[in-house]
Amino acid sequence: MNKDGSVSSGSESMDFLRTLDRAESLSAAQKWPDAALVWQRVVAANPVEGRFWSKLAEAQYHARDLQGAIVAYERALDLRDGYPAETAYHIARAQALLGDPEEALASLKYALDLGLRDLQRAASDDAFASLRDDARFRDLVGLVDLTDLARDERWRYDLRFLAREVKRRAYDAFRHAPVERFDAATVALDAAIPDLSDWHIIVEMNKLLRPLGDGHAWIWPPDDDEVFWQTIPLQFFLFEEGLFIVAAEPIHADLLGGEVLRFGERTAAEAMAAVDAIVHRDNHNSQWPKQITPRLLRVTPLLQALGISVASDEVALTIRELSGGTRVVALPGEFRSPNAATWPYPEGWRFIPETLPGPRPLYLRNMHAAYWFTFLRDQSVVYFQFNAVRDEPTESLSAFSERLLQFIDGHDVEKLVIDVRWNNGGNTFLALPLLHRLIGSKVNRRGALYVIIGRGTFSAAQNFTNYLERHTEVIFAGEPTGSSPAFVGETVGFELPCSKTSVNVSDLLWQGTWPMDYRPWIAP
Repeated sequence: MNKDGSVSSGSESMDFLRTLDRAESLSAAQKWPDAALVWQRVVAANPVEGRFWSKLAEAQYHARDLQGAIVAYERALDLRDGYPAETAYHIARAQALLGDPEEALASLKYALDLGLRDLQRAASDDAFASLRDDARFRDLVGLVDLTDLARDERWRYDLRFLAREVKRRAYDAFRHAPVERFDAATVALDAAIPDLSDWHIIVEMNKLLRPLGDGHAWIWPPDDDEVFWQTIPLQFFLFEEGLFIVAAEPIHADLLGGEVLRFGERTAAEAMAAVDAIVHRDNHNSQWPKQITPRLLRVTPLLQALGISVASDEVALTIRELSGGTRVVALPGEFRSPNAATWPYPEGWRFIPETLPGPRPLYLRNMHAAYWFTFLRDQSVVYFQFNAVRDEPTESLSAFSERLLQFIDGHDVEKLVIDVRWNNGGNTFLALPLLHRLIGSKVNRRGALYVIIGRGTFSAAQNFTNYLERHTEVIFAGEPTGSSPAFVGETVGFELPCSKTSVNVSDLLWQGTWPMDYRPWIAP
């Protein structure tokens, strides 16, 4: 209490924090009417924090105070809390439930203009049940009646939908190539659809996305499509010396170590160049295609669509064997879901390092594990292989990071080697505890912290690499990374309505370095 009898600012702050804690607890318990009343006190005390307005709107919505929720969501939208598109979407839901279709459609369109990601959710959302027969709603969310649509018209609908979504979703979509070029290519593909196979249409759609400079972009058939995903029983890797077979089904183990010289009548270099035309990459990064192209060379219908082979169900390979001799092998394509663990090889296959004498080198020992480490006592070195930015079920990345750094602090460790050459990303934010512990560790000094990077260092792993470069005394070794330091990237996939083809177009700019960082990669 002040001398003049007024309440001190400290007491006011404590009262506010108690009110905020009460509001959070009521929302967590889903006691929505009570939560709405307390959140109203929160926003009255602090009207400039957008998150508080979003929480008030959520409570009012569930308490069926829809008009109040709209007002609160509009304030949250003004303050740009969270994803503005999501906030506009919630406004549309409330308006639809209030029986105001025109306002609901206008707000839903505004949500799309702001980059709303999940149209399939909108299409099935019960809040919009009253709008499902409205042609305007169906057009917005991609609801289409396939009953009277022939094959060509289905693909044409998908193409129009794709073109709209690229323009709507992609971050600065036409920074590398003008929109007029994209529009012209779309018109040309529309005209060509009757003469193209389904795989060929998907190939041409991928070519539409190539100028985006988005390494996360893709257009692929559904993972369970047994016609599309026909692959040969080999795994390739591109070395400086050429394209080699590094894994195979046991029946083809005699091909391990062979160099692939030809796919049908095309040289390996020509085949890789043809596939490269549909492999997306960040800006001018040429490393990521080295990682992806050899994997796509296994897909036989894709090889046919690209003109690499004649048949869609097999390919003839000309192979230079380890003995030095050359032979031609015709290999059939069989259905293998792309979701199967295909790198470095599916379960049950033979991997060439396993055929060699002696133990496998460290970097090839536990490639399916997200993270692990070992202590090389004789060298006072900890080797830490970081293969995915995700939480393992048995130990979170944060807990692992704490265990790793506690081990380093408690032992005679002179150097830490972090190997991210196989790490193609995950959730960037999960790596922050690891970064923070490394910054304060005894190995954060020149000559004590090394990171092995490579063509497979991508996305969230690229961000982790960026942060290490900026905030530690790291020395990089290996190959250039598969992402550029500043890149457009996010996995927010959607389906084309008719073909159910899977598409991804990124909507976020990751800029973990300086605004003027135009490098195609981080170099060793």
